[in-house]
Amino acid sequence: MSPSDSNHQTRQSIPAKRPGIQNTMSVPSQWVHMYDEFITKNAHQVSQIESTLRSLTYIIPGRFRDAEIASESIHSGVQLLSLYHDTLLRRAHTLTKLPVPPSLSQPPAPHGRYTRFWTLKSALYRRVAYVLQIVHYVELLCEMAAKRRGERTRWRVVILLEAIKAVCKLLLMRITRSRPLVTPILPEREPIPEEPPEGEEEAESGELGEDDEDRRNGGAYANGSAHHQRKDPSQLGPNGEWTMPRTGMSFPSLPGPGDTSGYLLSRVLAADDIKPAAKLLNRLQGQAQAAEVLHILAPLIFAVALARSKNKRKAWTPWLLGVGAELAARQLRDRGLRTTPLEREEWGKRGWGMGWWVMRGAFYENVTKGVVEGVRRRMPGLLSGILEDYEYLWENYHFSTSS
Repeated sequence: MSPSDSNHQTRQSIPAKRPGIQNTMSVPSQWVHMYDEFITKNAHQVSQIESTLRSLTYIIPGRFRDAEIASESIHSGVQLLSLYHDTLLRRAHTLTKLPVPPSLSQPPAPHGRYTRFWTLKSALYRRVAYVLQIVHYVELLCEMAAKRRGERTRWRVVILLEAIKAVCKLLLMRITRSRPLVTPILPEREPIPEEPPEGEEEAESGELGEDDEDRRNGGAYANGSAHHQRKDPSQLGPNGEWTMPRTGMSFPSLPGPGDTSGYLLSRVLAADDIKPAAKLLNRLQGQAQAAEVLHILAPLIFAVALARSKNKRKAWTPWLLGVGAELAARQLRDRGLRTTPLEREEWGKRGWGMGWWVMRGAFYENVTKGVVEGVRRRMPGLLSGILEDYEYLWENYHFSTSS
């Protein structure tokens, strides 16, 4: 037997892959692709469903045994699914984004410009930001699961999660070259321009032909209303702008006779609208950088001090250490770093975040708890029951009042 004959027999003896196995492996990928396509085409409906599911988690606590775990599981799942949807919609928005004349486009928000810039520029920023966001979504659920194994395990998990968040924030600060963090750390969801039905494109082409005929005859602009009479009111946006079905370009609504000055001023670009995205936040130096690090470490300091305390509910030391770190960070910050709208917006959010300290530790147990109980007694039965269920979360779980 020749070598070629033996090789031929060997190739024949090897069983070929059955097509059924390949089809089975391709089914999940097809489902995922179909799901991604459905989310992209139904962005508005998906947002409404997510809001409904989040609302459901507000009334579940206290309805049955282990209701808080069921409620938090639904909430964490919805938040993680929403994060995945944000990624899909952001990608679709980038692919379907059409050029719009500068005179007709609205400048994007500073927060969206800044976070989108770093998300696209740095893969490390994107990965760390996703890890930080995921930890924030599941931290309370992890604490609930750890508490079933004992208080010692619970506080180890709490300290571990706070340490992970602190490390992620310090890494983000390093990646952005010592710039302060923003909240949220990822770009927020943007609406996707809806694709017109197939019949509308032909109708639009016909309308454009009629418009061209009107322009040649001078009729379209003779009275200034022929073009606007063809606009479908259902295509008008919330601010009165009209989106052309074929091109996707948006035309703003015309101002009223007495509002011309305000309309023109709203179209003027400010300095921050044309400033590079990386310069929407100033770089931190000296004591301002120390203040940002202290702000990042304050939750970890509070958690470690609370875990080491014997009487965790009534001990004032952990609460004073946490609040003291936050106040020291605000005192050390450079007031000259509040020169941009994004910086002022972030410092405003942090100021409101300080309010969560009245719901934590000894301050809640000795001061706020009595106020909440007094308010609950004066509320109707249903609202009083919901507030009582949330009191249980505030009193027993560390992350329930995490800002």
